[in-house]
Amino acid sequence: MLKNEDELIALDNAGVKKDGKWLVKGITMGVNRGEIVTLIGPNGSGKTTTAKIALGLLALNEGIASRKKNLRVGYVPQKLQVDWTVPITVKRFISLTSKIENREIDFALSLTDTSHLSDKEIRILSGGELQRVMVARAIALSPEFLVLDEPVQGVDFKGEDAIYNLIEETRTKLNCGILLISHDLHMVMSATDKVICLNGHICCSGTPNAVTTSPEFKDLFGERMVTNLAIYQHNHDHEHLIDGSIKE
Repeated sequence: MLKNEDELIALDNAGVKKDGKWLVKGITMGVNRGEIVTLIGPNGSGKTTTAKIALGLLALNEGIASRKKNLRVGYVPQKLQVDWTVPITVKRFISLTSKIENREIDFALSLTDTSHLSDKEIRILSGGELQRVMVARAIALSPEFLVLDEPVQGVDFKGEDAIYNLIEETRTKLNCGILLISHDLHMVMSATDKVICLNGHICCSGTPNAVTTSPEFKDLFGERMVTNLAIYQHNHDHEHLIDGSIKE
């Protein structure tokens, strides 16, 4: 049950089984308007499953999933099913599955710095360009709730920070709630309000600093990761532009 008008989704003791085995169990969490919540955990820990529960794409075996009435949702999946032999432009791709006005498409392309790609074919884009176009496609729907599953996959290192800056800008301009899934702990810890650490259940949750200093986080990721994160957070005091260059 939603606690207030700013809460977009809420899971209460949510669990999903497959072939008699729990994929996730006892998940209690929420995402508010204007908030970035990040799911972290090892492969197979239930991050994508939890996101799909939040989106209403998976039926629960136990617990309750609540969503704001008529919630507008944007979703960038981890894997995109595209027939790469079909010539389709970026602008056409964005409007494929939904009726979207040209001005909404133009706004999304502008926000993600991909306006210059609008007439290019999807199949010739670089990894970083494709990820930004995928985010643009989700933004064009004017979502209240945006789910991004591994949004920096296929992006080179210097472009990763730029993608996270884009996510922050999207949150600010749309005032939407964002549920982010990422394996890149270094970037995540500087780009989120709340972290939820999963391993089939919630191991720990809270602010990035609270989570990285918790015993459960250390048990899951190891002491070396905790030390590396502390060093990274201390040294990474600059901001990258969307092309990966450092902002003056």
